[in-house]
Amino acid sequence: MIVVDTSVWIDFFAGRDDQPHVQQLLRMIDDDAGIAITDIILTEILQGLRDEQSVERIEQRLEAIDVLRLHTLADFRSAAALYRQARRQGITIRKTLDCLIAVVCIREGCPILHNDRDFAQLASATALDVYTTGG
Repeated sequence: MIVVDTSVWIDFFAGRDDQPHVQQLLRMIDDDAGIAITDIILTEILQGLRDEQSVERIEQRLEAIDVLRLHTLADFRSAAALYRQARRQGITIRKTLDCLIAVVCIREGCPILHNDRDFAQLASATALDVYTTGG
């Protein structure tokens, strides 16, 4: 299972098929690879839509995708620990939500396909596994 971040979905839904991360997502869809999102990613995707027609269309497309969830307060504590772990290495993560997404990926053993520097930095400082466009 590979978690696909909001940053990839935004480019995918915008038709930016020339982007390497979107090309990788298209290959994964063609190969019927195990694609997942997290509850936070679902929220980020839906909150960015401007009209209800788009919401309905995107929700229908996402229905077939597994949604991995935050479970307990332990996940939130772990996200804070990831942030502190990165900070100890001189890395400042810009978005707390990315730490929450990363915690789910680490807990579930799923790499993340992304186009977001926070995930690259988290992967360099923590156990987060990044899925590269080369596979």
